Amino acid sequence: MDRTANAVWNGNLKEGKGTLDTQSGTLKGTPYSFKARFEDESGKSGTNPEELIAAAHAGCFAMQFSHFLAENGTPADELDAKAVVTLVPGTGITGSALTVVGKVPGIDAAKFQELAEMAKAGCPVSKALGAINVSLDAKLG
Repeated sequence: MDRTANAVWNGNLKEGKGTLDTQSGTLKGTPYSFKARFEDESGKSGTNPEELIAAAHAGCFAMQFSHFLAENGTPADELDAKAVVTLVPGTGITGSALTVVGKVPGIDAAKFQELAEMAKAGCPVSKALGAINVSLDAKLG
């Protein structure tokens, strides 16, 4: 199974800008730029590679975790997963911090934590991010 995305960039690094398109059409002409990546902490000037990695990581982790919870006989009512990907200019991407708050009837905190750790380790995006630190904070809510 292959998924595709296309990036078009015009100009140099600092003054240039680009657009991103994805196979699904979710991103269509979505702007990205140096400013969006390194200067605009609000995220209002467009997306950036780190934001897209964070979205992929949070989504993948939530799906993997929901599978393990269902296999355990304790399907989640809701998993609110977040990933914060850290970019250190001049160094690169140094980590992805996963947090999840789950509404999972019939599970205790220890089993919830165990399955969350399994999901962190087993999620294909976590595996792809093997060169960086991936942390997890999992709580029942």
